[in-house]
Amino acid sequence: MLMAGESEAEVANTSFERFGGFCALAAGPTGFAYSLAFVLYLHHPSRGAAYADDVLLLVGALLSTAALTALYERLRATDPGLALWGYVLGIAGALAAALHGAYDLANLVKPPAQLAADVPRAVDPRGIGTFALTALAFAAVGLLIVRGRRLPVGLGYLALVSAALLAVVYVGRLVILNPKSPGLLTAAVITGFVTNPIWYVWVGLVLTRADRPVPVPALP
Repeated sequence: MLMAGESEAEVANTSFERFGGFCALAAGPTGFAYSLAFVLYLHHPSRGAAYADDVLLLVGALLSTAALTALYERLRATDPGLALWGYVLGIAGALAAALHGAYDLANLVKPPAQLAADVPRAVDPRGIGTFALTALAFAAVGLLIVRGRRLPVGLGYLALVSAALLAVVYVGRLVILNPKSPGLLTAAVITGFVTNPIWYVWVGLVLTRADRPVPVPALP
C-alpha cells in the first residue's frame, strides 16, 4: 500500500535501492574473500584456491552491478552526465571482471590441451575492466559524492582513494606483470583487503537505511 504522497515509481526505486544495498553488503565480504583466495593461490597454488578465486571474482562482480545501479539512482541528481558515464564504466568493469572469473573457471573445470600462460586474456587484458575502468568509475562516483553531498562525504573520498589504487594496480599489471612485485602487491592488498570492502559495506549501509536523504544544492 502506498503512503500519502508516494508514487509507485518511488516505491519501486526504494525497493531496488535496498536490494542494491544488500548486494553491496554482500559484495564487500566477497571482495575481501576473493583477495584472500588470490593471495593464498599466489603463494600456495592449489585447485581449491583457484576455484575459490574464480568463483568469488565472478559472484562479487555480479553483486557490484546491483550496488552500482542503486547508487546511480542517488547520484544522477548531482550531475546526470557524469553519473551516467561513471555508471556505464562501472558496469563495464564489473562485467569484465565477471567474464575474467568465468573464463578462468571454465579453463579450470575443463582444462584445454594447451593454454599460453603469458598471453593476456582476451576478455579482460591485464585487467583493463577489472582495474582501469573500475578506477575511472570510482573516480566519477567519488567526485559526485563530494560535490553533491547527498551521501557521506567520506564515502566519496574513499572512492577516490580506491580509484587511485586501482589505477596503480592496472599500470603495474600492464608494465610489471609480476603480481608479487612489492609496489604492485601493496596497492592490490590495500585495495582488496581495505578500501574496496569497506567502501561496498558502507554503500550497503547507506542504501539499506529506511530514511532517504533530503536533497541539498550541489556545490559549484
